[in-house]
Amino acid sequence: MDTQHQLTQTHTFLHLNENTRKFIFIICVALCLTPIVSPAIALLLGLAVAQLSGHPYLHLNHKATHLLLQVSVVGLGFGMNVHSAMQAGKEGVLFTIASISSTLLFGFLIGKWLKIEKKTSYLISNGTAICGGSAIAAISPVIKAEEKQISVALGCVFILNSIALFVFPVVGHYFNLSQTQFGLWCAIAIHDTSSVVGAASKYGAHALEVATTVKLARALWIVPIAFLSTFLFKNQSKKVAIPYFIGLFILAMIANTYMPVVKLISPYMVMIAKAGLTLTLFLIGAGLSRQVLASVGFKPLVQGVVLWILISVSALYAILHLV
Repeated sequence: MDTQHQLTQTHTFLHLNENTRKFIFIICVALCLTPIVSPAIALLLGLAVAQLSGHPYLHLNHKATHLLLQVSVVGLGFGMNVHSAMQAGKEGVLFTIASISSTLLFGFLIGKWLKIEKKTSYLISNGTAICGGSAIAAISPVIKAEEKQISVALGCVFILNSIALFVFPVVGHYFNLSQTQFGLWCAIAIHDTSSVVGAASKYGAHALEVATTVKLARALWIVPIAFLSTFLFKNQSKKVAIPYFIGLFILAMIANTYMPVVKLISPYMVMIAKAGLTLTLFLIGAGLSRQVLASVGFKPLVQGVVLWILISVSALYAILHLV
């Protein structure tokens, strides 16, 4: 999604001059790159900045989060093993197929029932089913979505994403989920990769490995779904954005598994990647201004919440009884 799709942030609680806003923002960015700030705290810090002082670089926010997320995910690959990742992928493939197809079907039915504009409903459904903002950004040009439709879908997904980062670890501990179970549940039921990684990393190293692997395998579904969208919306002129960074993630995993020299630097690469993901969550929070929150509207938010509850509860039930 390009910068014109971002909503302008003008209303904040503190009326500060531009230099002060930039100073506050840069200090927060620096803090997020230290071990002091956890992913959850980074998100809260970003939300506080959005409401109080405002994001001074909002026009660059989407491109920055998009690039930073991809680079950080590739960095996480240096901390993973091919064999355990393949096992996690095998365990998650059936859950992935079942959850994506059911989410898209229920999203269509709920959108019809609530009489939500077709493209907005479709973007929310895909964002919930596949990988949040990345899916929305990839599919929106294919279906020729308008700025308002994209903003509503992104706002809805990011609001629920933020809640998931705090709720999922609590629920996971309540049901005494194993790290494998929790990693699978995160990858299936949390929208964005950044929040999946943030929640799973709080639960444990193996949960993070399972969650990241399954989530990225899930992200590959952007390609067939985008091709399908060209036919559903009768638009075959747009190119489909293929998530090439997943290939780099796989190469990083292979290098870490089979090249001893890479293992020497892997801990540092992973440490940098985790700092990058923490910063990504701060930037996502900083982009959720009052205008973005207000733009979502009641019916699209209801669709997003109902879909999210359906996929979360059904996935949790399946994982508790099948894994």
